[in-house]
Amino acid sequence: MPEEPRWLTDHERDAWLALAKLMFNLPGALDAQLLRDNHLTLFDYFVLSGLSMAPGRTKRLSDLANHLSCSLSRLSNVVKRLEQRGLLRRAPDPDSPRYTIAALTDAGWDLVVTAAPGHVAAVRHYVIDGLTPSQIEALREVACHVTRQISPTSETGPRPR
Repeated sequence: MPEEPRWLTDHERDAWLALAKLMFNLPGALDAQLLRDNHLTLFDYFVLSGLSMAPGRTKRLSDLANHLSCSLSRLSNVVKRLEQRGLLRRAPDPDSPRYTIAALTDAGWDLVVTAAPGHVAAVRHYVIDGLTPSQIEALREVACHVTRQISPTSETGPRPR
């Protein structure tokens, strides 16, 4: 006979539903600000921002996908679109031509510099402002814990019953 599921307590269910609501609503709110102000999606911004912080504003696509926790195919589609807008360029990696690198163009850098203040203001408004330092630390700890649990390398995923 199958083992009874470990049902959530009322307190656990309330926490889960609050997190689910956050997961569904926060990306849309941040997307809306970036689209309105800079014609970028949140994911576009993360791609450009990730390149802006890399040495030489250049990164292998595989490393960028890993940094953004996304599939290489999803990243490739976005990179192609951003390249068509002149915000980055792709090229074979000079150290290993079997890899492709993405490099931020001057136009991409200018857009990240322009978009960053509004994005940070939105993050402050929706997430940071009003939290105490200990709540921010708890938020970071919870987010890191959940991210580790869903990581493809996690060995602690749910087991079939």
